[in-house]
Amino acid sequence: MAKLISGTYGEALFQLAVEEQKEDQFLEEVLSLQKVLAENGELNDLMNHPKISKEEKEEVLKNVFQNRLSDELTGFLVLILQKDRYGEIDGILDYFVGKMKEYKGIGTAYVTTAVSLRDKQKTEIKERLLATTAYREMEVYYEEDKTLIGGIVIRIGDRVVDSSIRTKLERLTKDLSELQIS
Repeated sequence: MAKLISGTYGEALFQLAVEEQKEDQFLEEVLSLQKVLAENGELNDLMNHPKISKEEKEEVLKNVFQNRLSDELTGFLVLILQKDRYGEIDGILDYFVGKMKEYKGIGTAYVTTAVSLRDKQKTEIKERLLATTAYREMEVYYEEDKTLIGGIVIRIGDRVVDSSIRTKLERLTKDLSELQIS
């Protein structure tokens, strides 16, 4: 249910951004908003508190975000509050960011290796990902996991390319255990 709500409202915000031709502005504002919300848990607590009226919450939203965010985005936050969907704000904003990045041709890749990579290797990986995908830009996040032993694991969306030594050893072990020697 939460995914449906996030998708519905996130899609509405995306459509508004496209109709108003403010894709870059909305994306920048939403990313800033996500950062503010993540750093200020008290605001979320206040917005989700059952004993504070919607009118008071609406005043808080307007006081905090008016003149810092566009009127459209401030209005969108008020609408979410009025529709009792503020509890889904993180999912809504995540959906919007994902949809906008997809629209703009920006991919996100998570690269895990057993050892830390040099800048040149990171650049090569990014170039290779851009060459083998339809994305125009690529955000790459690197992580180190010594249990991989060697090799690399790349995740883009729901696709995973796992060429780690750990996985190859696991497959080999499985294959050998299935062999029957007569």
